Amino acid sequence: MDSNLHNFNGYLEVEKELSHNTIESYNRDLKQFSNYLKENGISDFTNVNKTLIITYLMSMQKSGKSVSTISRSIASLRSFYQFLLNEGIISKDPTINLQSPKQEKKLPSILTPKEVEILLEQPDLDCSKGIRDKAMLELLYASGIRVSELIALNVDDINLYMDYIISSKDTPNERVIPIGKMAVNFLSIYIEKHRMNLIKDLKEKSLFVNYHGKRLTRQGFWKIVRGYTKRAKINKNITPHTLRHSFAAHLLQNGADLKSVQEMLGHADISTTQVYTLVTKNKIKEVYKKAHPRA
Repeated sequence: MDSNLHNFNGYLEVEKELSHNTIESYNRDLKQFSNYLKENGISDFTNVNKTLIITYLMSMQKSGKSVSTISRSIASLRSFYQFLLNEGIISKDPTINLQSPKQEKKLPSILTPKEVEILLEQPDLDCSKGIRDKAMLELLYASGIRVSELIALNVDDINLYMDYIISSKDTPNERVIPIGKMAVNFLSIYIEKHRMNLIKDLKEKSLFVNYHGKRLTRQGFWKIVRGYTKRAKINKNITPHTLRHSFAAHLLQNGADLKSVQEMLGHADISTTQVYTLVTKNKIKEVYKKAHPRA
């Protein structure tokens, strides 16, 4: 066993030029498999068939190993046995057509409409910074744009008369997104009465600026969201992307069609948008279990 592993390590290091950490990851997976073989009276990697590997993977699953851990182990075994096959050490690859377990789709974290309301109520409306923050949060939830798109907005990307913004202007992902009256209202207040208190240069084009009068950064916005999350005392992991997720999920829950939501989010593939339908289905199940007398 040890000689085959030694030669495999040399192959990974010299021919594949993999990093030390990646090679160590392969070794850990193969060492665990080697221990399993020894426990079952098998002393050589070459005396392995597909059934034995499947049994090993099932034992990993029963012991509580995650899908990602099992998938990584399969990848390690597949690479190792492909190496042995290419070296002529084995005549048949026991991992051929071995299926990796399906990764469970991780549902995005979303806020309830009430939680969104609480979060958006946190900025202090008696100062220019608070009005700026209120306008940013309202706009993010109203449009579903990415944080990178939010901070990239210029003043002339906003049309308050027609109630829309132009996101990612002059890029392949440019799109016109309607915004609601709450976002329009606070954007109007911010632009007309408070933005001038924050900018240092009248030629500044950025819509949202920091204390230095320059365009707000992603890190700066993250700190703002984190501060308001603590103040709101919402027991969820809220990131700047959470309002984008909530925007999409709430639209679908209230009857919006998937294609329209896809276009507003700027997703190239509709399958990316479909993950929000899973959130909606989960919500329906929760409502059913709470409301139906025989659920």
